[in-house]
Amino acid sequence: MTDSQQKVTRVLLIDDHALFRESVARALAMDPQLEIEHCASIAAALQLLAQHAFDLALLDYDLGGERASQFLPAARQSGFEGRVLVVTAWVSGTEARRLLQQGVAGIFLKHGPLEELTASIRTVMAGGTWIDRSLAGEESAIQGDSSAPLFTDRQRKVLRFVLEGLSNKEIAWRLQISESYVKAILQGLFQKTGVRTRGQLVRVAFEQYEDQL
Repeated sequence: MTDSQQKVTRVLLIDDHALFRESVARALAMDPQLEIEHCASIAAALQLLAQHAFDLALLDYDLGGERASQFLPAARQSGFEGRVLVVTAWVSGTEARRLLQQGVAGIFLKHGPLEELTASIRTVMAGGTWIDRSLAGEESAIQGDSSAPLFTDRQRKVLRFVLEGLSNKEIAWRLQISESYVKAILQGLFQKTGVRTRGQLVRVAFEQYEDQL
């Protein structure tokens, strides 16, 4: 599968600051694999979700009189089955834990660069979790209370191939997915294990996660 054949991700950006919302929507729309719509409130988002299918919601935490924690229950009730990435200027540790417990796929803080936001989108769409480094302890707290495995099935398969020494191209061929998808899955593994390189990932996998391989 080539990048051009990869499924387009339909994204709904929900943010009450028009300048930020419109600027980010235009920037993300430059990626041919992203299709962007945007709105300013949860009420407007629910209307759009009722009309169209979206794969991902980029959700501001503070929407004036609304909070991100109000979105997910209402969205799930309306039939939305996509991922949710909170994109916000700030969120408390308590709220971060609450959002993660609700099932958001990650929390991205707005001080990060655009390319990092794009990376976070690819990570969560590959089944990973993206937590800003300043909130990394909140993810650990949630994982410690969860009986769910740390890695998804797809992440586990990719990790096994990495441990075998396969390149991204070879892994993509084995799994019949694109190389960019493999890179996104690796980013999710980096985030979950707190490493930055393949070498560090291999070492940490053997030292700390051998029971999940």
